[in-house]
Amino acid sequence: MSTDCSTDYDVVIVGAGFAGMYQLHRLREAGFRVRVFDAATEVGGTWYWNRYPGARVDIESTHYSYSFDEELQQEWDWSERYAAQPEILAYARHVADRFDLRRDIAFSTRVEGLDWDETTQTWTVRTSPATAQGVQGAPGAPAEEIPHGGGQTWTARFVVLATGCLSVPQRPQFPGMEDFAGELCYTSDWPHDGVDLTGRRVAVIGTGSSGIQTITAIAEQTAALEVFQRTPNFAIPAHNRTLTDEERAAVKRDYAQIRAADRASGLGFATYDGTTPLTDHSAEEVERELDARWARGGLGYSRAFTDVMTNAESNEVLAEYAREQIRARVDDPELAELLSPRSYPLASKRMCVDTGYFEVYNLPHVHLHDASTHPVERFTETGLRAGGEDFEVDVIVLATGFDAMTGAITQIDITAGGLSLAQKWEHGPRTYLGLMTAGFPNLLTVTGPQSPSVLTNMLVSIEFHVDWITRLLTTMRERGLTRVEARPEAEDDWVQVNNDIAGASLMPQGASWYMGANIPGKERVFMPFAGGSHTYIGLVEGFTAANHHGFRFADCSGEQVPVRAA
Repeated sequence: MSTDCSTDYDVVIVGAGFAGMYQLHRLREAGFRVRVFDAATEVGGTWYWNRYPGARVDIESTHYSYSFDEELQQEWDWSERYAAQPEILAYARHVADRFDLRRDIAFSTRVEGLDWDETTQTWTVRTSPATAQGVQGAPGAPAEEIPHGGGQTWTARFVVLATGCLSVPQRPQFPGMEDFAGELCYTSDWPHDGVDLTGRRVAVIGTGSSGIQTITAIAEQTAALEVFQRTPNFAIPAHNRTLTDEERAAVKRDYAQIRAADRASGLGFATYDGTTPLTDHSAEEVERELDARWARGGLGYSRAFTDVMTNAESNEVLAEYAREQIRARVDDPELAELLSPRSYPLASKRMCVDTGYFEVYNLPHVHLHDASTHPVERFTETGLRAGGEDFEVDVIVLATGFDAMTGAITQIDITAGGLSLAQKWEHGPRTYLGLMTAGFPNLLTVTGPQSPSVLTNMLVSIEFHVDWITRLLTTMRERGLTRVEARPEAEDDWVQVNNDIAGASLMPQGASWYMGANIPGKERVFMPFAGGSHTYIGLVEGFTAANHHGFRFADCSGEQVPVRAA
């Protein structure tokens, strides 16, 4: 970067998950001085923290992996179609080892604040020591030996927020929580030494993805399992299994085609998207297609026809087919109905991929309770009270989700020009392309709000954003530029585009974490870009080719400089 405006680092990256790791690799490879800060004591991001029983990726492992290095692709073997958390964390550690990433990561360090100095055109990064429970350090190194940057300040020309979309837990407060004499666990911060639930009475509050995976994993070992469900979820079978040597070899031969198909798809992984609306097909043709999709399993179910997310009647056909499958798997008709979603369109809330979830309710010691009509009222010394009934349990598990997309960003005290980012986003996020927010120069986000992010294969979205940011900063360095920011009018247009696309679909009809509906007091705004990964990539590349439309640049003197496409 410019030698006239020196800083401790060219770029500070917040977060050492898959986004932060790749961003570090790309920028360091390009010759930038980079430092990463992460509150954990090891790489992995959400896969470091989320160690609850049954934690598993919901996109096939071969697609949920890096594509940037051919040797990495060829040397790593996935054991299952849908990898479990320990294997994904092992993969993250392998990548950190292979590219020697840890030497530029400050672990056990929380970024408390970011302050923009308009005079020097730099960010001041304020950090503090982070304490995590039961965590382990880098392989072969005690936690206390891992370098950290807590309790210090640093300056950087640019900051990249690779903080993750699902990294700030939602922790509801129930009356009497302090009275409970048993063990209280959170799926979002499961003890790293594990919890032995064998023969114990357990209550699980929440049936989103984390809840479904936990319930499925622990049901057999518990003496009694009380599940408190506020809203039932659509769950598509994973048909998970061990991959054969032949399958792994075939994937390695076909990686180029697999990655190309992923980047060209709406969800960021090949789902064999339908090309015609459901209304163009006979009932028999629709049933055959849904039978085939159900037999294959996975999140591609909702992509069977082009009008599933825009036509309520078409959506209901897929929803009713899914409910039929629940009725076929659950012995008790009343229980099957309680497990059947009816209050929102299919896929307007994040669909789940299950590995035998509905069948656990056929076990005599597993009981489902409708928390929408009989809510949890309070914790007691021996358990909890819901709907006027007391339940005695040894362990309570809170699977209550996250402050998605914006929570990890707004919990950092980010200020520029007297304005805090949390204030600016009080009524919902405002970004340009999900990459920057006007008024906060040189602050970039990976898979931020108003990008496709959580509606896609995150690895495809991460790689696209990281590659774009790397290209941007390299171009700026080549042209002697030190400042980039989103134009307010471009941001206004992008916010409107996001609202229009979401509003033309059925997506906002679900009271989902996409809308922030799970966070009390959070304004309901549909946060991700709903136009599809492939559409988004085309738009961003088009704006970039059009002389970085929507951005403005300046050199270290503050003089604005137009940047034409190379």
